[in-house]
Amino acid sequence: MTQISTTSTTKGVNFLSLTKSFINGQWVEGESDRKYNDLNPYDNSVIATIPIATKDQLEDAFKAAKSAKKEWAANTKLREEVLTNFIQYLKDNQDEIVNTLVLETGSSILKSQVELQLTIGLLEETLKIVDSLGKVKTVDPTMPDKTNHVYRFPLGVVSTIAPFNFPLYLSIRSIAPALALGNTVIHKPDIQAGLSSGSIIAKALEVSGVPAGVFNSLLTDIQEIGDTMLEHPDVKLISFTGSTAVGRHIGRIAGGSFKRVALELGGNSPFIVLKDANIDQAVKAAIFGKFLHSGQICMAINRFIIHEDVYDEFAQKFVEHAKTLPYGNPQDPTTIVGPLINQVQLDKALKNIEKLKASGADVLLEGKLEGNVLTPFVFGNVENSSDIAQSELFAPIAILIKATSDEQAIELANDTEYGLSSAIFTTDLVRGEELALQVEAGMTHVNDQTVNDLPNIPFGGVKASGVGRYGNPWIIDEFTETKWVSVQEQERPFPF
Repeated sequence: MTQISTTSTTKGVNFLSLTKSFINGQWVEGESDRKYNDLNPYDNSVIATIPIATKDQLEDAFKAAKSAKKEWAANTKLREEVLTNFIQYLKDNQDEIVNTLVLETGSSILKSQVELQLTIGLLEETLKIVDSLGKVKTVDPTMPDKTNHVYRFPLGVVSTIAPFNFPLYLSIRSIAPALALGNTVIHKPDIQAGLSSGSIIAKALEVSGVPAGVFNSLLTDIQEIGDTMLEHPDVKLISFTGSTAVGRHIGRIAGGSFKRVALELGGNSPFIVLKDANIDQAVKAAIFGKFLHSGQICMAINRFIIHEDVYDEFAQKFVEHAKTLPYGNPQDPTTIVGPLINQVQLDKALKNIEKLKASGADVLLEGKLEGNVLTPFVFGNVENSSDIAQSELFAPIAILIKATSDEQAIELANDTEYGLSSAIFTTDLVRGEELALQVEAGMTHVNDQTVNDLPNIPFGGVKASGVGRYGNPWIIDEFTETKWVSVQEQERPFPF
């Protein structure tokens, strides 16, 4: 078995040593009297000890970001150069970045490599929007002798708050367009993934030539800073990926002060198998969409809704495939199912398993707990209205729900407060797309699984799954201010 080093990397860049916050172009040690032990989720070993940044240090970051925003917004060439260098830095340090993702987040090597490539692809797409500021668009005049122009301006200072599960990618998804469009950024990673989500990005931007104050990353927690990332008067937009409960809290604060938000929240993604589906291909997609990163993905399949005519075949083949998934240490390149991120998430998963058993659901595959690794569990004949089916599982627990018709399958899929991603399997592609339009979700994939993201699509959810859209060009509207200027070229007659 090939193991990744926990102390050094092949090219000498050791991101595990970057335990300081990055404020106003400087690496500064957190001034709190508390420290955070950053654990390897697989064996609970301490990979880094992080001094926690304080509220006063966060205030310093806001001052720096406010001071830097004017010059950064005005320099299109510099923004392009920094992002171009950023891309090259990630390419040059791929092994070290994958190493950090595996050790800090429990990601498999495959998942870490996929995350890095998604991040690079997103940055390459973001380069296309760097010159979107100050563009003048002539709108067809509705009045004679009047010229209309539309201008775009940066918002100013943006708060970005990222989760632990895809920490690098989900951070860059907000940070890159914010910077490309002339904004400055205050970034708070989930401290469980602070190195992957904050320090790697800060180091890459530092090396890439980002001016002081343009990007600031604080290794801190809510206990230390409270709601300052949300409430600060200089914040113009809050970009957050995480739970719906926290998203509602952000919405209440932002709404009270008319701050913009871009929120990608919880999901309860349905995977619908119609009676004419190719079951073998559906099972392959289902396994990937459920068990990638042990189910710890907002888009992961949460409910399998299967037409009763093919339910037994799907269940049998799905279970047989799930049994074969390699599990264990994510440093092993063959591992697919690794550890859950922390003990809280593990305890929650175990409680959900007990609830499913108590509810009378069929135990189709009895998994096991080995250390911090939970192997796949599969339950059948789960009620769609049950508390478990209505909750985001975020674990390698699959629940199968039987539908009596294709129409009922759509009804069951929509019977949730969430609406992020979804999927439909059918051999009738025309009908599949027609049904996709009936699913109440921001994204529906026909004959694919639910975990899909591209940098040039409108990524986002509906209902309790979020507000706003990422992806080029939709992200431009989210991260800029639009201004209409009209010029009356001839004297205009007025009726009074």
